[in-house]
Amino acid sequence: MDAATRGTAHERGYTSAWAKARAGYLGKHPLCVHCLAEGRAVPASVVDHIINHKFKAAMDSGDAAAIAKAKALFWDSENNWQPLCKPHHDFKTGTEEGAFGRRERPGKEVFQI
Repeated sequence: MDAATRGTAHERGYTSAWAKARAGYLGKHPLCVHCLAEGRAVPASVVDHIINHKFKAAMDSGDAAAIAKAKALFWDSENNWQPLCKPHHDFKTGTEEGAFGRRERPGKEVFQI
């Protein structure tokens, strides 16, 4: 995905309100859930959206229903956020978005570190 398609962090919804919500979430959920599942306590540094919200694409479409759905996914801390370490987040995002020349493979693959 090229930078223009992906958009800036702000265009994707990562505003000062997000920074505040992210900090609060990591304060309450300080450990990477994938590392915990592997029996290791590793600090989380990223709040991951389990289901990609595709906020910029929704905004670009102008479709009110798509925008509402994207906003709901973006801010759903109860069901769509998870604390991850950077390696687990990078692996998950890379496989979902087809990064690094990989085929896009949606799903919840887990990377063992």
